[in-house]
Amino acid sequence: MADDVRNLREALSAIEDYWQPHRLTSINDYDVKVVKLQGEFVWHTHPDTDELFMVVRGQLTIQLRDRDVILNPNDVFVVPRGIEHCPKAEEEVHAILFEPMGTVNTGDAGGELTSELRELD
Repeated sequence: MADDVRNLREALSAIEDYWQPHRLTSINDYDVKVVKLQGEFVWHTHPDTDELFMVVRGQLTIQLRDRDVILNPNDVFVVPRGIEHCPKAEEEVHAILFEPMGTVNTGDAGGELTSELRELD
């Protein structure tokens, strides 16, 4: 159905704030989220789920305790469940996240950057 088609570029252009994930669509029990990132996030884990990052624009560093993973446009990286990580973007990054419905962006860390999943208009 035409109403079910979502445009990635339009979705990302509608996002105004950093670190505020918006649901692009859902598939089975997973949300496909779009987000703009800039600055450093918070160290956290997702004890019960892996987290997939795909960079659309910019360069994203996923800091792990033993190394940094650098993602450029079209790169995909999965942070395994329970692995502490901290995303960081020196300049604005546009990204897609794929994770189970109900996954909180700050995982087990909580805090000021915790954001309810937002819906795109």
